[in-house]
This record gives sequence, structure tokens and C-alpha cells, in this order.
Amino acid sequence: MPQSSRFVSRLTRNTFAVILAGGRGTRLQQLTKWRSKPAVPFGGKFRIIDFPLSNCINSEIRRIAVVTQYKSHSLIRHVQQGWGFLRGELGEFVEILPAQQRIDSSWYTGTADAIYQNLDIIRRHKPRHILLLAGDHIYKMDYGPMIAYHVSKEADMTVGCIEVDLERAKAYGVMTTKEDNRVIDFHEKPADPQPMVGKKNTALASMGIYVFSPDFLYEQIIKDADTPNSSHDFGHDIIPSIIKKYCVYAYPFRDEQAGGQAYWRDVGTVDSFWEANQELIGVVPPLNLYDREWPIWTYQEQLPPAKFVFDDDNRRGMAVDSMVSGGCIISGALVKHSLLFSNVVVNSYSEISDSVILPDVEVGDHCRLKKVILDKGCKVPNGTVIGEDPELDAKRFYVSPQGVVLVTAEMLGQEIHYVR
Repeated sequence: MPQSSRFVSRLTRNTFAVILAGGRGTRLQQLTKWRSKPAVPFGGKFRIIDFPLSNCINSEIRRIAVVTQYKSHSLIRHVQQGWGFLRGELGEFVEILPAQQRIDSSWYTGTADAIYQNLDIIRRHKPRHILLLAGDHIYKMDYGPMIAYHVSKEADMTVGCIEVDLERAKAYGVMTTKEDNRVIDFHEKPADPQPMVGKKNTALASMGIYVFSPDFLYEQIIKDADTPNSSHDFGHDIIPSIIKKYCVYAYPFRDEQAGGQAYWRDVGTVDSFWEANQELIGVVPPLNLYDREWPIWTYQEQLPPAKFVFDDDNRRGMAVDSMVSGGCIISGALVKHSLLFSNVVVNSYSEISDSVILPDVEVGDHCRLKKVILDKGCKVPNGTVIGEDPELDAKRFYVSPQGVVLVTAEMLGQEIHYVR
């Protein structure tokens, strides 16, 4: 079947996207104490949820539902503030589906149950194709070709996938496919992942992106809901139960221009979150946030430009190999190889290196911070040193396996208790 742009645009126009954004994100430690994982800030001015939402808009998919559950207030507020520009009278919308016990007295017990409890809402939109997305990954992807691939294969379900090394594959659903990409085996988070044919150290992992034919999805979701002892999860239950009997295909996500693996990051741990943010600082970062053809949309305050003040030999406000967002003031301090979100103030004689500083942080005078993540709202006292003594840091803060120090306001004795 030809896949012209007109053909693909008609497919995306008739697609309903559901973003599963209710995850706790416990491996992010205290970064998700007051927010869900999709609401975690990323990349200087965005939140993680902005990436799948922007992918939908850029793919011309403009009927979108965001399913929320865990500590969702900041996520809901962000979506309402930043994604209300679609026109309902044109059939465009981003609607929020919070856990509301629509079927019985339970909250969402798994990804499949989250769909089951909202089946009446999804059916009401009468989609021709349903796109299910995880709300907690960082990537840029045109969903149109994947939907066209699903249609051309006459598939019941299509799974977006990437190639990962065997150690990383233990954290994902791992597929085995035939030469035509038909899935013949699937294991969720296997202890011993099955490598790809001809690639001993690489496995084919699910991205948590699924395209369904609507009637097939409804049938399988209802069947799963009626299955005793099911965990009601796509990876653990739905996919393994259908691959032998139905037509399930893998869709490899590749960079067509570069001819290799496309950029995709699961920032599910403190280390991976720090690494993905640090990657953005590079001269040629693997994720291009300056791409005008594929912009990442978000809600942002109207802020003044970043400012760098004082030019004395021992008190010079400057940033080197860094990204500095609007509203920041670098006042007689040095910032090296770091990413500063909005409204960060770094005061005199302080030095920050290899760090990720979330919004509304103030760093006092004479501080030294290295390989640190400062959570939103932290007020760092004068003379504070973090990142030089791992044993001392571990007594006060969270230190990751790779030595990244996560600091929250509560760890600094500041019980701010506001919504982030």
C-alpha cells in the first residue's frame, strides 16, 4: 500500500492517542516525592510529558487523552496551562483522564486496566486507530509512518521497538521476531534477555508504544479484565497472550537520515536522568532541541533573559559549556558544564560543575557543587560543598550508584510543601 504524505495524514487525523502518565517513578527517588514521573522537569524548560505530547502534535495527531493517577496535580496543571491551544470546535483536544473509579471501587491497577476503565470515553471518539504511549520517555518520533506500517501489515497490534544492549534490556519488554518483523515471543523485564538473531549482545526492546485496531483492543482489554490473577498490564499480560494467535508486528524506530538507532531515553533512574540532561550540553547533542521542524512545545512563564553580572578577576559571572534558561542570574559565580532551568540564582564566589539545577533554586555565596541534581525550590546556604565527599554526602542526601548527588529542599531542612 503506498504511504504518501496524504495517506499518512488521513491516518493520523483518524487516530486517537492515549498517553499513560500515571507512573510513580520510584527509581527517581525523591524527584517524584511530590510529582509523577511524567511531570518531572527535563531539558531546561520542559517536562517529560511534553515529549510524547509534542510528538503527537507534530505528527498531526490532535485527539489526545492523558491518563493520570499518582500525585497528578502538577501534571494536570501543566497540561491545562501549556496544552490548551487546540480548538475543540475543530475536533482537536488534549483531555485528562484521572483515576476516578469509573468501573468499580479500585484505582488503575495496571496499564491495561487504565484503558479498560476508560473504554466508554475512548469508544465515544470513534477512532479508526488507537495509539497508546508511555508518558515518561524522552524522544522525537513521527508516529505517522508507524501507523501506516500497522495498516500496511493489516496488523492487530504493532509495537514500537529499539535495539538495546542485553544489560539494559532487563528493564524492558524484549521481543523475538521473524524476518518480516512479526513478533513470535515476548518477555517483560526478563532476567536473561534473548538476543537478536545475528547480534549476540543486542536485544529488541519495547518502547511502550502500541498501535491497535480499535475493535481488537476493546476485545482484548475486556478479556483481560475478566481474567483471574491478571496484573492487567500490557507487557506482562496482553502482549504475551496474543502473539501466538493474532497478528502482532514490531516497528523498529530508526533514524532514517543517519541510518542508525534513533534517540530514545528512559530517564527512569537518577543516573539516567542526569546523563540525559548532560547530553544536551554537548556541542552536537544526540537530541536536538533547536530543531524548528520538530519543536518541543511546553508551558513556560514569561521570564526575562538570563543575566551574568560582575567582572572582577575573582568574582566573574560566567557560564562555560552550559545551558542557562530564562530568569537566571549568575552573579559573580562560575557555572561549568551544567544545565540550569528557569529562575536559578547563583551568588558570588560559588562554582557549579557537571550539575542539573531545576527551577527556582538559589545557591548562596562561596558554594561548590559538583555532579549534583538540585530539585525545584532548593535554597542552598552559603558555604555549602556537595559532590566532593561521597561519605558525607550520603549522610545528608541521596547518592546514586554513579555518584550523582540528588538534593531536595526537604534534605536541606526546608519544608516547602508546595506543588512542583
